[in-house]
Amino acid sequence: MKHLMLFALICCTLAAQAQRSISGTASDRRTGQPLNGATISVLNGPSVTTNASGKYILPLPKHQPAIIQASFIGYASQRDTLRPGTATFDFALTETGLFVKPVEVTSTRAGANAPFTKSELRREEIARQNLGQDLPLLLNQLPSVTTSSDAGAGIGYTSMRVRGSDITRINVTVNGIPVNDAESQGTFFVNMPDFASSVSSIQLQRGVGTSTNGAGAFGASLNLSTNEFREKTYGEVNATYGSFDSWKTTVSAGSGLINNHFTVDARLSRISSNGYIDRASSDLKSFYTSFAYIANKSSLRLNVFSGKEKTYQAWTGATDEQIKENGRRYNPNGKMEKGGFYDNETDNYQQDHYQLLFNHAFRSNLQFNAALHYTRGRGYYENWREDELYTDYGVTGPDVNGTPATETDLVRQLWLDNHFYGGVFSIRHDLGKFNWTAGGGWNKYDGKHYGKVIWAELGGFDKDHRWYNLDAYKTDLNAYWKGEYAVTNRLKVFADMQYRHVGYKLNGFRKNPNIRQHKKYDFYNPKAGATFTINERQYIYASYAIGNKEPNRDDFEVVQAEAPRHETLRNLEAGYVWRGANSSLTANVYYMNYRNQLVLTGRINDVGAYARTNIPESYRLGLEVEGQYTPVSWFTIQANAALSRNRVKGFTEYLDDWDNGGQTPKRYDNTEISFSPSFIRGATATFRPFKGFSADVVEKYVSAQYLDNSGDKNRRLDAYAVTDIRLNYTVPQSFFRELGLQFIVYNLTDKLYAPNGYTYGYLEGGSMKATNNYFPMAGINFMAGVKIGL
Repeated sequence: MKHLMLFALICCTLAAQAQRSISGTASDRRTGQPLNGATISVLNGPSVTTNASGKYILPLPKHQPAIIQASFIGYASQRDTLRPGTATFDFALTETGLFVKPVEVTSTRAGANAPFTKSELRREEIARQNLGQDLPLLLNQLPSVTTSSDAGAGIGYTSMRVRGSDITRINVTVNGIPVNDAESQGTFFVNMPDFASSVSSIQLQRGVGTSTNGAGAFGASLNLSTNEFREKTYGEVNATYGSFDSWKTTVSAGSGLINNHFTVDARLSRISSNGYIDRASSDLKSFYTSFAYIANKSSLRLNVFSGKEKTYQAWTGATDEQIKENGRRYNPNGKMEKGGFYDNETDNYQQDHYQLLFNHAFRSNLQFNAALHYTRGRGYYENWREDELYTDYGVTGPDVNGTPATETDLVRQLWLDNHFYGGVFSIRHDLGKFNWTAGGGWNKYDGKHYGKVIWAELGGFDKDHRWYNLDAYKTDLNAYWKGEYAVTNRLKVFADMQYRHVGYKLNGFRKNPNIRQHKKYDFYNPKAGATFTINERQYIYASYAIGNKEPNRDDFEVVQAEAPRHETLRNLEAGYVWRGANSSLTANVYYMNYRNQLVLTGRINDVGAYARTNIPESYRLGLEVEGQYTPVSWFTIQANAALSRNRVKGFTEYLDDWDNGGQTPKRYDNTEISFSPSFIRGATATFRPFKGFSADVVEKYVSAQYLDNSGDKNRRLDAYAVTDIRLNYTVPQSFFRELGLQFIVYNLTDKLYAPNGYTYGYLEGGSMKATNNYFPMAGINFMAGVKIGL
């Protein structure tokens, strides 16, 4: 990292001497009003956005002429070739006359100057690295983000954390519609393979953020938008091959605007990989379709997308001893004591999404959005089990040589079969100094959990014998109002109020069928903040927000004597934002104070779910800095850093006592929260030495992090630093609309590291010991791709 930053500084110093730029404005052709947030870019080069006055300053290529383009949602793009010596250029954009602005996005996202901490990615930034890895890996360079992969190469089951909070605490929406699983509250992107290829923009809010639909945001909110309007016909084929026999094929096409009103977009994808970890293979299929009718004041869009995955299980990781004995690629899943591994120790799941979205503008300043959604999920994971008791499956064993069998080897499937449906809405009114949004949603979950025995060595089971059949129901109702008022030209205040009602009926667990929980929660989540504009380039903000969150399904089984309590988070954010013509800087501090936070105890169950318990007090205190500098058109440096202190004020761990039986409590005070590194940094240096070519040097550093809340250095993950190289080249030719080549080398320095794991502490021989399990990532590996635009 130090070498990259030093090299970048030298490049900036040399480049600044030859800097050339162009400035101007972007405005509405009919009204003359400035367009705030319009994108001004050099073709195959850098881009900037206009400020509140519609002004921009854009670095130019060393050699003119240059082709520059202006684009803005709801307006036709404008492209012009600059003559040598041109120093200023003004754009006057023409409205398309069609209602193409994504109202469902503006209702749930934080606005450009809203008093909340956020980062955004556009389609172009996603495409530069999208060669098959799961979506969390594509967000790895955002501040305070850490990622991991069970299979070790980013394909299959992946996870992410933001400020140490895992995916069960990150609210995820697609076009404003919640996608978090209702019971686990996680989002499994493996069920949405290659979804990044259909995403047009991403916003990640860190902290509680603004009110949104779905599960409470306890660490972050991730908003994905796919409803991009594309006026012209297009077709595209992407083919990728990489290490571990990894393949990705994506075919996408769009009709453009038909008869001035209709558009159709479609994508078909297939991803497969053997995985870095032994047998951690993935076979992923998906499609995405979108049909839209667009008029002057209304739009109606139907999105249908689906993902189907089959992955060989790698979710238990490997212990220190297993890695030492068998190597870091060892996978214990499916191991048979009689030798070998079961060849179908797999996870199989299909998830279908249906979204019907309606947008309408009653007036230019009064807009309405409503959406209906339905998600159908079903699938199972299959296990080889040895010496299983017949009584555990509710049957009597067959006679073997005149004696009833008590145990047998068998193959079983654990099924999920669920439905998630509902509706969301929002209405936004812009009144000049005062703008407000009201919205909410009603969502219903109907889930079934059941198990099948599909084979037994000694028989004794009916075909597809079910030994448990449990159901769960969850209702989530929320309503919110948020408004922004300009007290002066510089000072804006923000208020946000949300009410959320959750009803959850849980009728037993596989191992504990008699545990039944019928819970109701009523949460009030207020938020308030202010933004002060110093000048056109910089502003400061501060906000205070309260978030509440119900326990997950597994929490009710782990704590049987006393039902887990809901969690409360009080979040203070304050920041400074500076946006220059060719550079930007954001710095913010945060304080996240938890009451009754559910934290890791270090144990894991047989499905890979972590066990958690309530603790009275804990907090996160941090500083995040993010910046970008483009001194000339051929070079850009981006960097971010996050420094944090994450503490559990008091924690009691219950250790299994292998010597005397039972459990022994051990008290800890002021220890670090698990999976919360105190320092994270990232940097990307982008070089564009000639037209159509870019090279990115990407580095990421994550400090040591603990596997549980004990603060025991024997139970932690080592710090790691990883470097990637990305190459993108658009080949000049006239046969295709576009011919692009991509090549990425991951982990260039062949760093051996594990970003994820879990631990089990116990007492033996009078001393405390621990067994750690790790999920190692691949050493140096690559992906190469070709993109053909038709």
